[in-house]
Amino acid sequence: MTRREHIKLTGLTAVTFASPFTSFSKFNFMTDSKIFDVIIIGGSYAGLSAAMALGRSLRNVLIIDSGKPCNRQTPYSHNFITQDGIKPGIIAQNAKEQVLNYNTVKFLNDFAIGGKKIKNGFEITTENGEKIKSKKLIFSTGVKDIMPDIKGFSDCWGISVIHCPYCHGYEFKGQKTGIMANGNTAFHVASLVNNLTDNISILTSGKNDFTIEQTEKLKKNKIEVIETEISEIEHDNGSINNVVFKNGKKMNFNAVYAAIPFVQHSNIPASLGCEITEQGHIQVDDFQKTSMEGIYACGDNSTMMRSVANAVASGNIAGAMTNMELTHDNF
Repeated sequence: MTRREHIKLTGLTAVTFASPFTSFSKFNFMTDSKIFDVIIIGGSYAGLSAAMALGRSLRNVLIIDSGKPCNRQTPYSHNFITQDGIKPGIIAQNAKEQVLNYNTVKFLNDFAIGGKKIKNGFEITTENGEKIKSKKLIFSTGVKDIMPDIKGFSDCWGISVIHCPYCHGYEFKGQKTGIMANGNTAFHVASLVNNLTDNISILTSGKNDFTIEQTEKLKKNKIEVIETEISEIEHDNGSINNVVFKNGKKMNFNAVYAAIPFVQHSNIPASLGCEITEQGHIQVDDFQKTSMEGIYACGDNSTMMRSVANAVASGNIAGAMTNMELTHDNF
C-alpha cells in the first residue's frame, strides 16, 4: 500500500494520505455502521502499536487522530533501537503505512470530543459530528505540556529546550547545559546530566529549595545554582543562544532541560470514570488496563517514561491485552 494509494473500505470511504498524521478525509459512516471491536483514540506511536497487535488478530479497529503529536517539533528521535536518529514523523509514517496494510484497521482524521458508556460498549463523538461505537476503547491520547510564560520557550521546546537526558542528552554531551527546575526534580536531572557534561547550571527562577545535603553535592560537582528569574530565551529557529534574566544579564547555553507541568490531552478518560494518579497520569495496571472495565490506556498519558520506544512498547501490550479481553468475552 503506497501513501497515495486509493483505499477502499467495506462500509467506509476514505481517500489518500500524504503524511503520518494529517491523512484521510472524513469517513462517511452509514447510519447502520457496525460496532468496531476497538476504537483507539490517538494515532501516534502507542496507538499505532496497539492497532498492529489488534490488526494481526483480525480485530475491526478504528484509529481516531487529529495529527498533533506532542513531539512534532523534535527534529530526531533517539534511544529507540533500529530507529535511532530518525525523524519522529518518519517513524510514525512508516508505522502507519504498515498498520494500514491490515485491512481490518481503519484510520479517521478527526478529534474525539466526547464518550459515553452504552450497552455492550462505548460511543465516541468526534469534532466533525461522527458518533462511533465500539466494544472496547484504547486511549493513546498523550499529554499537553503547559509552557511557561517565557518568550522563546515554546519555540525551543523539543529542540534545545529538552525534557529527557535519555532522549536528547547525548547530542549535547560536553556542552554548556542549563536545568530549569528546582528542588528534588532539579537535583535528579543534574545527577543524570552530570555524566554527560561538567558544565551545568541550575536555573531555579527564584529561591532554591535544595536540602543541605543536596547543596553540598551540587557544590562538590561544581554545579552552580542561579536564582534570578528568567524572562526570555534567545534562539535561532529553536536553537538556544542565550537565557536572558529579568535583571538584564544573559548566559549562553547550548541546551536547557526543563521540567514543566502537563495536563491530559483528552478529558474523555476522566469523564468515563478512569482514575487519574496524583501525578496526572491515567492509572493503569501492568497490562495497561485502566480502572474502568473495557478501557485501556498507553503511551505518555499513563506513564512518566516519555519516549517513542516506551510508547510503542506500552501500545503493544495494550493491544494484546485488549484482544485477550475480547477473546474471553466471545470464546
